[in-house]
Amino acid sequence: MAPPAPPRIIRVIDLETTGQAPPQHGVCEIGWQDVALGKDGRWELEGEGGARLVNPGRPIPPLTMAIHHIRDEDVADAAWWHDVARPVLDPWPRRVALAAHRASFEEQFCTPSLTRGADWICTYKCALRLWRDSPGFSNQFLRYYRMPEGLEHERGLPAHRAFPDAYVTAHHLRDMLNEASVAQLIEWSKLPGLLPRVRYGPDRGKEWSEIDDESLDAFLQDRDEDIRYTAQVELERRRGRGPEFKPVRQPQLF
Repeated sequence: MAPPAPPRIIRVIDLETTGQAPPQHGVCEIGWQDVALGKDGRWELEGEGGARLVNPGRPIPPLTMAIHHIRDEDVADAAWWHDVARPVLDPWPRRVALAAHRASFEEQFCTPSLTRGADWICTYKCALRLWRDSPGFSNQFLRYYRMPEGLEHERGLPAHRAFPDAYVTAHHLRDMLNEASVAQLIEWSKLPGLLPRVRYGPDRGKEWSEIDDESLDAFLQDRDEDIRYTAQVELERRRGRGPEFKPVRQPQLF
């Protein structure tokens, strides 16, 4: 009798780094937590997850040390990023996808050559779609606004360290996967963010359907990709070719 097939997993990743963008900046810690599809068709957290320190090959600026509290001496004897990344990003059994909150940040460091071209799920972008009534969409805000079932408070601390943040994100991902398909979450993640409310200006906090055409036209020219995309979706809705969304009355937090 053949052994049972290993579960389908999505690996949630979180990075702590020396700064915002490679190659000027490097990774100093990677954390992960798996979410697996059960025999009952429900997604749940799988395994203990983990974290590894990484030598970023450059000093850690005080500004970033003040966020994650990882010091140069903590990573002086750690392995290099390319020695750490592949086993974590491409585990066996082969993952269905990788996930992160605001995944575009992790994707800068977790390049296709390290992930074998894995698809990504961005839990931030998916939260904008699935939980539009939330006043905020940061990983930690969603943690306390939603209070996900089964999240052990202490395992999710301290914030801004790789494993605790991946652990928290995994609870958001689990609940998303039990609302929408993997393919749908990947599709949303490839698009810009669809914002529930206007972010700034005289119409700040309003739903996009509430602003006038002149204001909407101005947002179509905005520098922010998410704002331009959302304005375009609203324009298509007004032309009868876009989706209708339920009202969202809570003010957005930043």
